[in-house]
Amino acid sequence: MNKSFNVKTLTMGGAIAALYVVLTWVSKLLDLDSQAIQLRLSEALTILPVFTFAAVPGLTLGCLLANITVGCMPGDVVLGTLATLLGAIGTRLLRKHVEIAWLPPVISNMLIVPFVLIYVYMIPDVSITIPFTKTTLAASGYVPIMITVGIGEVLACGWLGLLLHKTLQKTPGLND
Repeated sequence: MNKSFNVKTLTMGGAIAALYVVLTWVSKLLDLDSQAIQLRLSEALTILPVFTFAAVPGLTLGCLLANITVGCMPGDVVLGTLATLLGAIGTRLLRKHVEIAWLPPVISNMLIVPFVLIYVYMIPDVSITIPFTKTTLAASGYVPIMITVGIGEVLACGWLGLLLHKTLQKTPGLND
């Protein structure tokens, strides 16, 4: 049996998948995932492949189940899960370079999610109201949506993910 697929790996992957689903639901219930700048708290977990291979299938399964249970359209379920898988693989490959390991999920989501929003959900533009002002910025097309998706991903994967990494880096037995 391959060392990567033992009981510990399966258990950890399952726990990561479950946590991803729960955090996605928290984001949905707090309405963080449906604004122009989406913040899926579960995306912070995309730093976990730095620690363990189990996070790659765990994040992928978690994203698949989360997207199904929160009611995403089939194209979003497939492409969103693909974006998470690609990001997780990239993070795992960059595990020795934590300072940039959080970037693959940001990049994969910035490239794939705008396509999903435009062609699956038919959302052609974004509007952002600047806090504490009455100013609203609106833009149409792939690039503006890519930028707003990127901002949410940098907050979740970069800021929250690196905070999670700092918290977990001294946890015994986590690294494989």
